[in-house]
Amino acid sequence: MHKHKRNSFKTLIEILIISTRLGFTSFGGPIAHLGYFYEEYIRKRKWLDEKSYADLVALCQFLPGPASSQVGIGVMRGGLLGGIVSFLGFTLPSVLALILFALLLKSTDIEQAGWIHGLKIVAVAVVAHAITGMAQKLTPEVKRKTIALFALVVSLLGQTAFAQAGIIIISAAIGFLLFKDSIDKKESAFHFPISKTFGTVCLSLFFVLLVLLPVLRESADLRWLSMFDSFYRAGSLVFGGGHVVLPLLEREFVPSGMISKEAFLAGYGAAQAVPGPLFTFAAYLGAVMGGWQGGMLAAIAIFLPAFLLILGALPYWDVLRRNPNLKGALAGVNAAVVGILISAFYFPIWTSAILNPIDFAFAAILFSMLAYWKLPPWVIVSTGVIGGFLLNLL
Repeated sequence: MHKHKRNSFKTLIEILIISTRLGFTSFGGPIAHLGYFYEEYIRKRKWLDEKSYADLVALCQFLPGPASSQVGIGVMRGGLLGGIVSFLGFTLPSVLALILFALLLKSTDIEQAGWIHGLKIVAVAVVAHAITGMAQKLTPEVKRKTIALFALVVSLLGQTAFAQAGIIIISAAIGFLLFKDSIDKKESAFHFPISKTFGTVCLSLFFVLLVLLPVLRESADLRWLSMFDSFYRAGSLVFGGGHVVLPLLEREFVPSGMISKEAFLAGYGAAQAVPGPLFTFAAYLGAVMGGWQGGMLAAIAIFLPAFLLILGALPYWDVLRRNPNLKGALAGVNAAVVGILISAFYFPIWTSAILNPIDFAFAAILFSMLAYWKLPPWVIVSTGVIGGFLLNLL
């Protein structure tokens, strides 16, 4: 690929058009998005070969934050600008839709609405479905199931950001010891349009912000700064796609009273109903707490860690990928994520949504629509809203 072609205006416009189209049409969460990307970028346009795409997806799973293969593909196609353009095209449609939803909700009495309860039950079905899929893939044998159990118990008993970080570190260490020789070692050669120097700058910036933001937050009592810190930290700690960010954000904002539980879960339901990455849920939360400016700030803060990490890791990926110890540590971390997810599934999602037998029956119907009848998420969300309204009348 020639340099002039990579940076050409035409290439950037092409990336923008395709990623925006995907941003308007990609329903169904991170795993579905990878399918859309594969169809559009690999099969139809042949921007990368299959093995390179599989490696890129593996790298994105390896890093915290949303499965930013979108950014990776954009970078491979059009350098740094290509990455930024493909990110904007893919995320802006849902960011704007969710900020709008938040501003509309602020003018209504949300706490009492029946359809809100319906959305809470939708969240139960969707997260249950995500957990079953992830558990099959990430905890295939007893060792990893045990790591997940450890993570589940600890995160239920200690619901703080520190407990969560501790679980991730301990699980990485256990995975490193248990699995360092057992993960498969397939490889392919890779060329990156980003220099190692630039990669190092991005990685350094990621860690500096992670350490510095909480310190600044404690010393300066600024609401915007503490919001930025919370979203940035959530984006830095999340492995395995958008559903995992839900408990982190819930524990950041609901107990401190910055957002009500009802408003939180209503937004989560809305985030299921819009296309694009689930991480744009942050834009909704930011808008509820600080208007449209808060929404934009939250969206930037939550996506920034993944952006810095993927730009920082791409040039080093070949070295990282061949390191069996790192693969073992990652296997441990991924198993822990399943445990953290199950704990969040019980509290707050289950405890606030399933209040009686009829709620449970409705959740089972929604789960079956999603998992067995393979209906698209927007159908599940609309059924949830109508069902919640009808249950309220009963």
